[in-house]
Amino acid sequence: MAETALQLKIHGRVQGVGYRASMATQAQRLGVHGWVRNRHDGSVEAMLAGNDDAVRRLLAWAHIGPPAAVVTRVEAITADGRFEGFEQRPTA
Repeated sequence: MAETALQLKIHGRVQGVGYRASMATQAQRLGVHGWVRNRHDGSVEAMLAGNDDAVRRLLAWAHIGPPAAVVTRVEAITADGRFEGFEQRPTA
């Protein structure tokens, strides 16, 4: 099974709407590893790693987010990384 790692930067109304917790739940459900955190500029940053299909499915979810979010743009770049579990990190 092919593995993929992506670094995401999610823009829009994505802080204060449960985005990080919802992403962590989705990641755990899909078996994707990595982390998610708020950024001081109002965006959310995430690192996703796992099998190609699972990472693609979480990326598709990232464009929508939880019900209260309004995602305007998702930047995704290929990254390197191996992680255990999925965590919510402090704001950076």
